[in-house]
Amino acid sequence: MDSDTVCQSPSEDEIVSALKSKFPCVEVKRTETRRVYATAPREHIFKICTFMHDNLTFEHCTTVMGVDYVDHLAVVYLLTNYYNGVTVEFTVDIPNDDPHVDSVTPIWEWANWHERETWELFGIVFDNHPKLERLLTPQTYEFFPFRKSYKLRGWE
Repeated sequence: MDSDTVCQSPSEDEIVSALKSKFPCVEVKRTETRRVYATAPREHIFKICTFMHDNLTFEHCTTVMGVDYVDHLAVVYLLTNYYNGVTVEFTVDIPNDDPHVDSVTPIWEWANWHERETWELFGIVFDNHPKLERLLTPQTYEFFPFRKSYKLRGWE
């Protein structure tokens, strides 16, 4: 990495401007030093992530994780640009009755494991994932242990 590359990496304001210009559906909740918090509709997340990777030098998907808010699910993506140290946190709401979102594994292969874990524990299906199968729990599980609707044995 040379000094020209570092200077050419977009700032938080430039990232927000580029995202809002290209994707008006992106809602930026707030920014901090080297951190942007945003939401996006699930039907746009693959295109948004492709744009961030290809045009804004976000070369790493740090994590993909699920959240159960009872009335809906969410997927949270942490995307990192190592040149300028900026992380963008995207939250995508997912309805309980249609828990599907596009996989970002074709963009960042590292997302593979995180998407599998999120599917296994929350039941969120990552469409077009290359190998969506269980990692941690037995193949016989027919439930998702991190959902709030899951009752522990002996607990009501």
